[in-house]
This record gives sequence, C-alpha cells and structure tokens, in this order.
Amino acid sequence: MNLILQKSVIKSQQSPINITGSKSESNRLLLLQALYPEIRIRNLSNSDDTVFMAKALSSHSNSIDVHHAGTAMRFLTAYFAVQENRTVTITGSERMKERPIQILVDALNQLGANVSYLENPGFPPLQIEGQKLTKNQVTIKAGVSSQYISALLLIGSKLENGLHVTLDGEITSIPYIKMTLQLLNQIGVETSFEKNLIQIKPLKELKERELTVESDWSSASYFYSLIALSTIETEISLTSYKMDSLQGDSVLAEIYKQFGVSTSFHENRITLKKVAGINSSVEIKLDLVNAPDIAQTIAVSCFGLGIACHLTGLHTLKIKETDRLVALKTELEKLGATVIITEDNLQLKATSTIKKDIAIDTYNDHRMAMAFAPLALKTDLVIHDAGVVSKSYPSFWNDLKATGIRLSE
Repeated sequence: MNLILQKSVIKSQQSPINITGSKSESNRLLLLQALYPEIRIRNLSNSDDTVFMAKALSSHSNSIDVHHAGTAMRFLTAYFAVQENRTVTITGSERMKERPIQILVDALNQLGANVSYLENPGFPPLQIEGQKLTKNQVTIKAGVSSQYISALLLIGSKLENGLHVTLDGEITSIPYIKMTLQLLNQIGVETSFEKNLIQIKPLKELKERELTVESDWSSASYFYSLIALSTIETEISLTSYKMDSLQGDSVLAEIYKQFGVSTSFHENRITLKKVAGINSSVEIKLDLVNAPDIAQTIAVSCFGLGIACHLTGLHTLKIKETDRLVALKTELEKLGATVIITEDNLQLKATSTIKKDIAIDTYNDHRMAMAFAPLALKTDLVIHDAGVVSKSYPSFWNDLKATGIRLSE
C-alpha cells in the first residue's frame, strides 16, 4: 500500500489520541509472563512485534518464525535456551537472517546453553536445544544492542544460581537495561547494577500480580514532530503516559523544548503544544546513544524546520530493520537535503527548500514511514509500503488523519 500525503494543516484535538502500550515493555513482560504465569498484563502493545512474540510464546511448534521482529528474535533465543527437553528452530525474514546474533548466542553458550547456527555462522536461523543452565557468570560487550543484554537478564531469575553479567567496555542504551531491571523488580526479583556488573538473584515463586504497560514514547515522537512543524498554539494530547517513565525515549519531552514544543502531564495523558518558533540559524546537537530509535524523527523534524543538526551515538541503527543511517541519507537527499553520515553519526545541513511530490521508500522499516509523515505539513509526498507501520503502530495512519493530515491511497 502506497499513501499520498497532501500538504496539510493540523488541528488541535478535542479528545486525546490513545496510543497502545510500549513494544519494549510489552515484549519484556510477555517473556516474564511465560516464565511466571502468575503475571497479568494490561495495555499490551498491538504491534506486529508483540503479536509475533505472544504467538511464539504460546506455540507448541518446534519451528518459530518471527518475520521482521528483531526484539522477539533476541528475547525468544534466550527463552528457548532455558526450556528443558525442548528443541526449537527459530528463523525470520531475509533481513532478519542478515542481522547479527552471535554476541547473544556466545553469551548463552557460555552459560551452558546449546544454541547453533543452521545457515550462516553468527546469524539466524538458529537451532536451540533447551537446557537447565547452572552456570551464572557471563561477560558480554557493553556497547552492543541492549536487547542482547536484556535477553540474558530476563531469564536470569529463572536460573538456579541467578546471573552475574559483566559488561565489557563503555555501556550504551542504559535506559533499556534499566527498564528490564525495573520490570524484574516489579515482579519481586532482586537486582543490582553497579559500574559494569549486573546481578540477578533467582526467584523461586511469585504471587499473582497485575502490571500495566505504559504507552509507547517512540510512537509519541511522530506527534512531537507534527507539533514542531506546525504553527504556534497547536496542541495534541496523547494517552497513557507518566512522568516517571521506564522508557529511554521519554527524553523526547526535554529534546523537543529546543523545537518550541512544551509537554504537560495531567493524570495519565500528555499534552504537546507549540509555544515558540525556532531560530533557523541554530544547530541541534544531540547524543542519542540512549535513545537511538528517535533519531529518524528528529532528523526529519530538523529538515522540515530548515535547521541543521548533528546526531551522534547512532551505531546501533546500522543493524535495525534496515541500515537506518543510509536510508535516512538517501530519502532526505531526495527531498533536497545535504546529509553526511559515518558509522555512528549524522550531520544535516540547514536547507530552506523542500522538494514536492517525492516518494519516500521505507525499506521494510516502520520508523522510516512514520518519521517522514509529518513532512506533509510542508509538502506533498508519497509513502511507499505504508502498511509497514503495523510492526509497531498499526493505527498510525488513522491517528494521523485525525489530526488533519490529508492522505489517500
């Protein structure tokens, strides 16, 4: 499905837009629920990734296909490694077979797991022979995707002797590691995180409890971009959010102050409001090592506002659904931008004009589709394969239309 977005003006909303639970929190809690059935979960994400995760965890098949769901691939690899007397093959899309997983596999095998490669060494598909893991010491590179680390932490409390994870080097994506630890704490698991050592104590039993997933801050980022690109006094409310969020992407509220957007909290909602213009001579400089998933949104916001930006800490973007740095450069340059990328940063030069009727390719990447959509406030454009948003935010186009964006197939 390709969507045509016509140049539009957004309108302030009378009622809030309801955004479902965080994909990151949902997938962590689903794995914990599979380990501890006493857990009940409210406000689960309705994203494809979470649907695939839930389906895989409830499946009795010995062949699991996670399609494009990278989080599910990593978390399920750890989960099935501790399912005694069960052998599972786990695979995914062609892109998934290009996404590295050796660091996690090596760590699990250090603990006594039996995980092997079926095609290319270091990449899915995998064969996993579930084992009782009695070793509890593992070392993993600290600068890798936090999903590898979280996958280990999530199974740690089920190991007979708990888990001690030593992080080797400079740690990245700390908020996602802390999210995992805080969710473990919420179900009664004792944890500690001091310097480069994380310890998880075993949890023998769990009393029934209900946990509510906070709505997804990554999904909120596209509305921050809309407000940033809109006129003064426009506002949109979103539910359900809290000030003491576990999600690293909640830094949006602070970051978008630089774009003239205020965030106010009331009960379980946030209201975004454009309260100031922006000086086109400024350059936005941000280290996004702890929130790389919002890099695309921020880069597009800067382009739409005609301002320069320098974004760093983006090394994990190269192993996502696509190489997001290359994809961003390619699509922004179609629109008239000047972009320089390296292995871990992006520089965008200030541009005063935006080309119209450009077709944006999305590369099987939900965030490419959603990040570019707010440019409909500045120009006419086409989004190719717009249905890819179902990976994390299936109702995105309907919610965008409710703000006043004109779109058609």
